[in-house]
Amino acid sequence: MLKRALISVSDKKGIVEMAKRLQKNGVEIISTGGTAKTLKDAGVEVVNISDITGFPECLDGRVKTLHPKVHAGLLAIRDNKEHMRQIGELGIEPIDLVVINLYPFKQTILKDDVRLEEAIENIDIGGPTMLRAAAKNYRDVTVIVDPADYDTVLDELDKSGEVSQDTRFNLARKVFEHTSHYDTLIAKYLNDEIRGDMFPQTLSLTYEKMQEMRYGENPHQKAAFYKEVGKNTGCLAAAEQLHGKELSYNNINDTNGALELLKEFDMPTVVAVKHANPCGVASADTIYQAYLGAYKADPVSIFGGIVAANGEIDEETAKEINKIFIEIVIAPSFTKEALEILKQKKNIRILKLDNISSKIPEGTYDMKKVAGGLLVQSYNGELLNMEDLKYVTEKKPTESELSDLIFAMKVVKHTKSNGIALAKNKRTVGVGPGQANRIMACNIAIKTGEKKTKNAVLASDAFFPFPDCVEAAAAAGITAIIQPGGSIKDQESIDECNKHGISMVFTGMRHFKH
Repeated sequence: MLKRALISVSDKKGIVEMAKRLQKNGVEIISTGGTAKTLKDAGVEVVNISDITGFPECLDGRVKTLHPKVHAGLLAIRDNKEHMRQIGELGIEPIDLVVINLYPFKQTILKDDVRLEEAIENIDIGGPTMLRAAAKNYRDVTVIVDPADYDTVLDELDKSGEVSQDTRFNLARKVFEHTSHYDTLIAKYLNDEIRGDMFPQTLSLTYEKMQEMRYGENPHQKAAFYKEVGKNTGCLAAAEQLHGKELSYNNINDTNGALELLKEFDMPTVVAVKHANPCGVASADTIYQAYLGAYKADPVSIFGGIVAANGEIDEETAKEINKIFIEIVIAPSFTKEALEILKQKKNIRILKLDNISSKIPEGTYDMKKVAGGLLVQSYNGELLNMEDLKYVTEKKPTESELSDLIFAMKVVKHTKSNGIALAKNKRTVGVGPGQANRIMACNIAIKTGEKKTKNAVLASDAFFPFPDCVEAAAAAGITAIIQPGGSIKDQESIDECNKHGISMVFTGMRHFKH
């Protein structure tokens, strides 16, 4: 039977009603500091924690509940006669219910310009200790960390005078999930604060669920979307959905790929993505012109794909988008007229993302789950260093060609390897993604570009092992090539370029994407 409860909460929403219903069930309430004052002011009878411990709260409230009379009262196993004899001799009474939510550490570190000292003061010590003690002894003690569980416990008490074993176990499980999340946030914050080891000996990660999905990559798979704790500036987790049905697993994965590529560009740019690979990319003076360029790059593949823009979608652009089937449109803003036009299509997902061009923060992990483990690396935030470029052929690229080469390299960086990207006038002409070898990728890109490849440039995500790609490029009218270089076959490719009057540039930086 539940006779004594200890209540100490930072979030006081619903706690007065909770305490009053406990009192109606004959439960004695012990409380601390501000919580005790809130309850007393509401007319709830409360025993101060210091009256239980015989020791005053001290050190600005840092020490309140760290006392044997609290923890022995929580940890004593009720059907263990020796435990009960000992606490009886020590004058300790059991505590049957603990209601605690912790100091708001997460809310504190998310504030602008938070100081380390303020964050430290919002690390709860006594709260997690009591939660863990109560959860460990869940067979005898009910523990609540989530206000959403108040009614569940109270309804069971009203009905039977006790809380079921299944409920106590489930609440204990939630406690250890909560304290693990809380401690991981603290560890990450402190590590970030001192810019500690990027790859510590043990890696603890914590995420918060945003939504469950109807299914995963395929209909027979279950899935959910979790977000990192933080402001998530410019990330998909921060996007606001303005229209359309719920995002799917593949929608989120593909849109993330579009955003990563979009962040490479500063001028008005539209990125079209299908199956996480770019199928049309264009930069222009306006978003409307950029969209037309991205669409014309590959009108077939963009059908059913994702469109990401780094500028406002206006009425004219929305009309063009609505001419074909598009799964998702994501942009920093939409004019009122554009929204009305796009919403004419029931199922199109319209996402608004402020700061869409914000770069991925330094220190961000790039992770890939494998069976039994996790691959972790730093995020690929580099493209190339202009000072490291090597012009290795007799013919050097013109200023316009070099600009297009860099544009194409941005695209191929975000294309599955082996990848080839063809570009002209800051627009993709063709993209060959994820092939078993580079000549296959090259031929696919050329075939996609059809007759548009004349005077275009080519970017490769890795070196050319053989001159066959150069031969294919020359036949298609390609005038310049950019690639990492570094193959023992480099000279053969260089010689082939010289034979056809093609300029070749080495970056010294590879961009495999798997």
